[in-house]
Parts: sequence; C-alpha cells; structure tokens
Amino acid sequence: MSRLPLTGRLGTFTWRMLAMVLGSQGVVILLGALVARGTALAEGAGNARTLLWLGVGLAVLAFVGAGLMRGPLGLPVGWLVQVLTWASAVVVPPMIGVGLVFTGLWVLCLVKGRQIDAMMAARESGASDAEAAR
Repeated sequence: MSRLPLTGRLGTFTWRMLAMVLGSQGVVILLGALVARGTALAEGAGNARTLLWLGVGLAVLAFVGAGLMRGPLGLPVGWLVQVLTWASAVVVPPMIGVGLVFTGLWVLCLVKGRQIDAMMAARESGASDAEAAR
C-alpha cells in the first residue's frame, strides 16, 4: 500500500475524500479562470475569452472527476486535473499555490483514505468473525 494508485476503484471513505478535494479545487479553478481573463483584458491581450473557457473547462473536468470518483475512471481524471492545474500556472502564476495546496490534499487524502478503508475492512471482518463464533 506504499505506492500511490493511478487507476482503479477506491474504498468508500477514500473516494468521498477525493471527491471533496476535486469539488473544492473546481471552485478555486473557476476563480483562477476569472483572474486569467481579467489579467488578459487588463494587458490588452486578445485571448481573454479563450483563457476563461479553458479555465472553465478545467473546472468542469474537476467537477466531473468528483462525480466519477466512485468508479474506475475517477482516479485517472483526478490525476489529470492535478497535472492540468500545475500546467495552468504557466498562464496564471498564482495557480502554483493552488497546485501545491490541492495536490498536497489529493495525496494526503489518497494515502490516509486507503489506510482508513483498510482499518474499516479489518473492523468489519473482525465483527463478522465474532458474530459467527456466537
């Protein structure tokens, strides 16, 4: 359990935690898209609308990833959101902070969530063993 999974199904507690991270990240990405648009308008660049829609697309991907977290596609989509959040720092440098915070939360929730799911499974199997012995 030492490696971080890139694909596969997750335990209930883990996917719930990761879905919350992606949902929150989507809201922050939307705000970053507005910053990118405003900055482009202030500089007189002609790509303000494109930056806004790219940011909105990334936020929607984060929301979709949160919704897919129960199944096998959720985890790869979540990792893709993490990578694209870091890539968006090329356009909006403060997104480095967003990447640090949310990638850190993503990894922490993935590691701790798997540990908690394993403890819950052990507890449930121990409870069923005790009931069978009665």
